[in-house]
Amino acid sequence: MPPVKPASTPDPTLSHRNLPLLLLLARERVIGLFRPILNAHGLTEQQWRVLRVLVEYGALEPRQIGRMCGLSSPSLAGILARMEEQGLIHREGLAHDKRRQAISATPTSRRLATQMAPEIEGAYRALEDKLGPADVARLYATLDELIATLDDQAEG
Repeated sequence: MPPVKPASTPDPTLSHRNLPLLLLLARERVIGLFRPILNAHGLTEQQWRVLRVLVEYGALEPRQIGRMCGLSSPSLAGILARMEEQGLIHREGLAHDKRRQAISATPTSRRLATQMAPEIEGAYRALEDKLGPADVARLYATLDELIATLDDQAEG
């Protein structure tokens, strides 16, 4: 389907393109490459985000997982409960503060991630085939810079 063109006389008060919408649409196109893989392995997108972070970074506290995965605390609580029921995560109280806990990937979820890795990497290769490796690298760099800049502004 060809893109729809803006009206010939756009509203002069809106001079910028709709960046939040463009990012959302781009996200949907990218996740569309991965969604069939996740579905085939019985994972939701949110569960995969959590699992991927735990496999890459090791045990983390829920607040760290929420921040790294872009999940609200209430959503994360439900996701972690379901993942624990499925044997995908393990919770352990921190030695220095039993009110806090570390969440880690289980051997079962690590095996699942290893099993999925060739398909996940294939989806990344498909994206590189469409855009080219240089454009994908530039996209990563731009997104990293955008996130860091907006984090700095939020903290400052």
